[in-house]
Amino acid sequence: MYVACSTLCFSKLSLEESLRTIREMQFPKADLAIHESGPHLTPSEVTADVGRAAQRLKAANLPLAAFHVGITCPDPDEARRQLRAVCRLARVSTVPLLTVTPAPLGADFDAEASRLREWVKVAASEGVMLTVETNFETITADPLGAAELCRRVPGLGVTLDPSHYLAGPHGVVNYDPLFPFVRHVRLRDTGTRPNEFQVRVGQGEVEYGRIITHLGRYRYDRALTVDVRDVPETQIPVESEVRKLKYLLESLV
Repeated sequence: MYVACSTLCFSKLSLEESLRTIREMQFPKADLAIHESGPHLTPSEVTADVGRAAQRLKAANLPLAAFHVGITCPDPDEARRQLRAVCRLARVSTVPLLTVTPAPLGADFDAEASRLREWVKVAASEGVMLTVETNFETITADPLGAAELCRRVPGLGVTLDPSHYLAGPHGVVNYDPLFPFVRHVRLRDTGTRPNEFQVRVGQGEVEYGRIITHLGRYRYDRALTVDVRDVPETQIPVESEVRKLKYLLESLV
């Protein structure tokens, strides 16, 4: 295991400035957010010119652990086209894994499994692994449902974000059934109340050591991404919290 950093920690900076900051903080790799409404690369930009996007990433001189992809296009054919372009960018940038957001709560489970089977095939054709993130607003709000989704979709993994199981509207949820399927991890400290999704390191309830121990039992050897979001509503000093969580995680792996 090693500690990476999400570009969403520095969403007020440009893509190049964000990656440079992560490199200067001596993270070995970054976790790049590619969101249509995001501050850095977008899926439509990548689709328009994969080569130019690849050049920008190469110029940053920082390896990438994963892409955090937000495709919001309602047309399924265009969404697949954008996914294929992002997967191609991952391949040429030697990025092994993509995380996508699954369907919202209440969506048809079988239909979502069918969609993700197609997306897994698209990713696999470029040699990239596909995962779904745990999110309390989606069908992965229930860890058992998320595990069942992985069983229904061969090759699909999970990106574990435990904050959604601590401060979500459903109360503290046991996510142990997900560990066999975890292929990526994103972390911040989180309390157990809805307004404590992101708190200072040490003031929350995330059991980092326990998570790392469970991951080790399944021979997890991938990234632990520091994902302290630089959003307007945050009341914490993001950069110093990123450093604190980096040092804490490095002391545990």
